[in-house]
Amino acid sequence: MSEMSNPMLAPRIVKVTVNIGVGEGGNRLSNAEKVLELLAGVKPIRTLGKQQNRDLKVRVGAPIGCKATIRNPESIKKFLTDAFWVRENVIPAWNFDAQGNLSFGIRDYTDFPDQKYDPDIGIFGMDINVVIERPGHRVSRRRRRKSKIPTSHHVTPDESRHWIKEEFGITIMEE
Repeated sequence: MSEMSNPMLAPRIVKVTVNIGVGEGGNRLSNAEKVLELLAGVKPIRTLGKQQNRDLKVRVGAPIGCKATIRNPESIKKFLTDAFWVRENVIPAWNFDAQGNLSFGIRDYTDFPDQKYDPDIGIFGMDINVVIERPGHRVSRRRRRKSKIPTSHHVTPDESRHWIKEEFGITIMEE
């Protein structure tokens, strides 16, 4: 049975998570939150340190970064189109993990279209994680009658690469 005849086999993007690690609280973290809200269009939340590291001056429970999760399909499409444009529509094949998810980084937020450098904010890079799965995966996350998803319903890295290539028109560099 092909993907055209069964809509439950078509991959889709569930969410996109954008993360900026600052390493400290204060003014730099609030500037990073402004950048995330500007780019993603959603209110970011702070990430907290989980382990103490004296060399990096990180304490348990101290704010060290921020992240934003985009779940709206139209916002996801626009954000990823801009993010792929920053990467010149080329993604290495090794950016896809074993579950078919995509992760890549961007060095500077000012590379996005319509973004200008603001000396008050500074330069921030970010990590972008794209979760790709087929419809029906809610079964594994819901509270009542939770059950496992068979491996035949998981998205493979090759399927994910092919779908992203078709959907966004990007080039995927093979090893």
